[in-house]
Amino acid sequence: MKRPRQTRRALLIILCLLLVAALAAWPFLTPGREAYDTVPVTRGDIESSVTALGTLQPRQYVDVGAQASGQIKTIHVEVGDEVKEGQLLVEIDPSTQTAKLDASRYAIENLKAQLQEQRALHDLAKQKYLRQQHLAQGGATRDEDLQAAQAEVRTTQARIDMFQAQIRQAQASLRSDEAQLGYTRIYAPMAGTVVALDAREGQTLNAQQQTPLILRIAKLSPMTVWAEVSEADIGYVKPGMQAYFTTLSGGNRRWNSTVRQILPVPPKPLNEASQGGGSPASSGKSGSARVVLYTVLLDVDNTDQVLMPEMTTQVFFVADQAKDVLLAPIVALQGTTEGNRQTAHVVTQKGKIEPREIHTGISDRLRVQVLDGVNEGDHLLIGPATGNGG
Repeated sequence: MKRPRQTRRALLIILCLLLVAALAAWPFLTPGREAYDTVPVTRGDIESSVTALGTLQPRQYVDVGAQASGQIKTIHVEVGDEVKEGQLLVEIDPSTQTAKLDASRYAIENLKAQLQEQRALHDLAKQKYLRQQHLAQGGATRDEDLQAAQAEVRTTQARIDMFQAQIRQAQASLRSDEAQLGYTRIYAPMAGTVVALDAREGQTLNAQQQTPLILRIAKLSPMTVWAEVSEADIGYVKPGMQAYFTTLSGGNRRWNSTVRQILPVPPKPLNEASQGGGSPASSGKSGSARVVLYTVLLDVDNTDQVLMPEMTTQVFFVADQAKDVLLAPIVALQGTTEGNRQTAHVVTQKGKIEPREIHTGISDRLRVQVLDGVNEGDHLLIGPATGNGG
């Protein structure tokens, strides 16, 4: 009774061993596609683009400065406030300007009084001259006295002309002093948003040597992207080229635009306008390590106020694009590109490797457009085989 049971157990063990051996040998007996590293040919959209980093700046802005010296008395706005054109922004203590204005007015009054006195002397000189003329007709005066009276008339008239000129000069100075007094009240030159405030109440300003900057007003729509493109890529960027950009805070949102201008010389950014020349990316470097970046300007509407000054952007300049086309990873292509033709190796379901010559189109540096040679769903070899292909 025990022998048949032992026989069945032995047969069962032998069958299990044969099954394990068959499974272990199966990949070597029938190699398939899974023995290779492959990627599929897919269908989708592709674009060839130049990428760059940029900074958002207002398209229209104005720096508001002080043309009058003195202590800031009141600042009526804060950063972020919306202002209208002509709105009062800052008041400077007008004491100095008021004193100068009063002095100019008193000087004019003094000159006018001297002018009146000189006119009276001129009238007296004319009367003396007339008497000398009458006496000269009767031979009752000397020629010297007649000439002296005539000279006195001319002298008093010259002094009248002098005082009149001095009054006009003083009136011009008065208008300048009135303007200086007006400069103590600073108004908004345009409507917009206060984006920077560089002064504080109580601060003393000196406008004699240079205009002190107090605040900046900007219109936040449209905005301008100042994109910095490397000299290796700048040749592919053209005015009018389509472009789009993203921001760190914008998620997946894209802002579309076109290239407005390519600046021929690497400029200073707006926030470094008072510093030395040259691009910040090229400063402090020399020789072959120097990186030259050219600025490309793009304008974008910002009516929803999502974009803010100084935001960092990633810009994509679209050189070419295609939609709903066959796409293959560049790593699956072998050989050099000659006339947009390359070689790919298609791996069949049974593991057979078939070389194909394909015609390629545009590329985004990771994928390439396939015009012919393979079909959607084909698997392309990208790594060494682990089995034997047919």
